[in-house]
Amino acid sequence: VLQSSSSLKASYEDWLLTYGLSVSPFHMRWQTALFNRQFYNWARWKPRFLYLWFSIGMVFGIVAMFGSVILLGKTLMQTLTQMLTEAPKAQNDRMLQVVVSGLSSGLHLRAVPGVNLPVSQLTYFFSAILISGVIHEVGHGVAAIREQVRFNGFGIFIFIVYPGAFVDLFTTHLQLISPVQQLRIFCAGVWHNFVLGVASLMVLFLLPAILFPFYYTGVGALITEVTEDSPANGPRGLFVGDLVTSLQDCPVYSVEDWNSCLGDISQKSQIGYCINAATLQQLSFPARVYRRLDGTVECCSNNSLTDICFSYSNNLDNHLYACLPARKVIEASQVCRTNMDCQKDFVPSLCVTPSLENQTRLIRVKHPPHIDMLFVGHPMHLQYTVSLSSFVPRHNFLSIDLPVVIETFCKYLISLSGALAVINAVPCFALDGQWILNSFLEATLSSLIVEKQNRELVGFLILLAGSALLAANVALGLWMVTAR
Repeated sequence: VLQSSSSLKASYEDWLLTYGLSVSPFHMRWQTALFNRQFYNWARWKPRFLYLWFSIGMVFGIVAMFGSVILLGKTLMQTLTQMLTEAPKAQNDRMLQVVVSGLSSGLHLRAVPGVNLPVSQLTYFFSAILISGVIHEVGHGVAAIREQVRFNGFGIFIFIVYPGAFVDLFTTHLQLISPVQQLRIFCAGVWHNFVLGVASLMVLFLLPAILFPFYYTGVGALITEVTEDSPANGPRGLFVGDLVTSLQDCPVYSVEDWNSCLGDISQKSQIGYCINAATLQQLSFPARVYRRLDGTVECCSNNSLTDICFSYSNNLDNHLYACLPARKVIEASQVCRTNMDCQKDFVPSLCVTPSLENQTRLIRVKHPPHIDMLFVGHPMHLQYTVSLSSFVPRHNFLSIDLPVVIETFCKYLISLSGALAVINAVPCFALDGQWILNSFLEATLSSLIVEKQNRELVGFLILLAGSALLAANVALGLWMVTAR
């Protein structure tokens, strides 16, 4: 039995070796020489252009190394200040935000599966990580071949659940070339991630022009999904394919307008609606008035699904309430803040305002040709449960989801590729920043610090400080996420 087990183990190891596979706890990798010819072809393409390309990348990598330290230092100070004052800032106000687990860019964890990344976004997340990693390593590989360093192979790995890529270079050749040549190789990965992020940003910016033959924009926000538990779900609600053109008196031409309008509605007080004084008298009926726990007033039956309590004022009394059928009051009505907004055509009219709980709003959503949707609730519930797109298909056979997929994927590439560039530039052990720093010190301090051991000591101390800075940011970022 022992002999059979040993034989099976040997054959399994031989099989792994044959196919370039390596398996260990939490880690699996695959390496191959299948792409070596392609890497050599890329490295021989337009030598003068590639020399300039990787020289620019070298300058960018050195600047990024210093910049990443400043950026992480500011982020750390900002996080510590936020913790001490116990007044969390808005997510967009932070210097950087973590977007990659283990390779993060501000280290306030934001896109980590199992923490707060929606399951529907996992494909974008992992695909963007893999592509960013591949582009990063292609930069190293092509730059190394250009500098006459032997290229052994390219591979892909999975650490726990996160994918990545790597290139296998002949270390002896790397040690024989000059520090400037080494810098071109070590900075190439960071440089390629930066270029990928900029390219994705350009695609995102030019997407309306790119998709113009198939989709048009600027006419509203197209509904692409309404979740089952959404308050916008129902026979009088929103449906996939509807085009929202306004929220209250706020026009909607794009998804950005939709979000901006909802933000304004949630921050401002409830808007009112003009109603003819005679109509008000006709529609209203006696009802018991009582105060809610938050101090607001209710004057309708709790069982009513169509009536809402409205408050208004006249010349004699500033606190009058009427239970009115919401749709009859709102449809074809002008919005208002005071009675003065309603004085037109010498017809006595009043401005009636829904009397709702403090955070609750009544919102009229226009999505022609359908009847307006009347939403009662917190505006953010509408924002989080309805997915939209600014792109409207010109033909019925075109998918309404394609532009959203491209937009979302570009945003992940910008975020994750940028994060990979920033973090790899940090002078920290086991990251590109370690080799960038060592080569930079060799290229600049050889005449000032003659002894190599002393230069290495300087490099070691800087790496120690950079590693501590990165670790502190990661630790505080994780603590802030788990504390919430």
